[in-house]
Amino acid sequence: MQGKVLLERSATPVYVGIDVCKARLDVYIHPTGQKLTVSNDRDGLKRLKRVLKTCKVALVVMEATGKLHRLAHRNLHAGGFAVAVVNPLRSRLFAEALGTLAKTDAVDARMLAILGESLKPTASEPQAEHLETLRELVGGRDAAVAARTALKNQLGVTQARVLANEIKRQLHAIETAIAHLEAEITRLIAEDPQLARRLAVLTSIPGVGITTTAALLAGLDELGSLSARQAAMITGLAPIACDTGDRSGARHIKGGRPQVRRALYMAAITAVRHNPPLKAFYDRLRAIGKKPKVALTAVMRKLVILANALVRENRPWQPTRPVKSP
Repeated sequence: MQGKVLLERSATPVYVGIDVCKARLDVYIHPTGQKLTVSNDRDGLKRLKRVLKTCKVALVVMEATGKLHRLAHRNLHAGGFAVAVVNPLRSRLFAEALGTLAKTDAVDARMLAILGESLKPTASEPQAEHLETLRELVGGRDAAVAARTALKNQLGVTQARVLANEIKRQLHAIETAIAHLEAEITRLIAEDPQLARRLAVLTSIPGVGITTTAALLAGLDELGSLSARQAAMITGLAPIACDTGDRSGARHIKGGRPQVRRALYMAAITAVRHNPPLKAFYDRLRAIGKKPKVALTAVMRKLVILANALVRENRPWQPTRPVKSP
């Protein structure tokens, strides 16, 4: 067609690294070495997809950046590209393992592309919009609760009456905000039949309330599709081996999703008081000399594995496991 240049599609598989920031996307295509920068909006992504359609893209890799990467993830996935979203710490450690100590947007994009070729992280679908909204609401509530705790601690030590009155005013405003956020979280869950069913299943577990359930729904959308080990690993509750030579080191938990783990910690404290099987499990660990926090961590692990199994089987908690009919 006159006036247009038809770009020929390359037959060599390429891996695309995208470093995301609020205003732009820095892109590196490996192994061709092609670089480009586009705006982080629909127009910029349209331009990026025109370029990528000239390549045989095996995988696009970007870091999880809160909400900044969501538009690109959703847009590229809708365009037919496989997109993997990786933990920023993982990509940084990978870069350092290759001897790349410098950290710039262009360097990060290149490292993500090479990581894609070397490690081939699993591509993932974008999260549903209502789940993204739920995650933001849960994160906002967590931030408000942290601010409330800080203000209460400050109020406990202040002697200036004017400051104390101001802190009380701020506390009242935060309490109102928390109540509004919790009401919106409840409404959002109730509007979605699948989330509402999961809420009913999870809150049937003694010790698990709506706050813990909301954290699980927002931060662990894989719930119900994981093995017991995967559920423990993804929440950072699996004991990690530390052995070398003849030495067998102590196992410690590591990594995982801290928001989910914090919610499970509060649920475990309640469970060891009000959930008879988990209380017996906790007491048994304490009786053989386990420290309180070690025993409580084991209860947290039991809770997330139990929650995963119940969601997978779509049934409420019962004191004894039901016998399957032949």
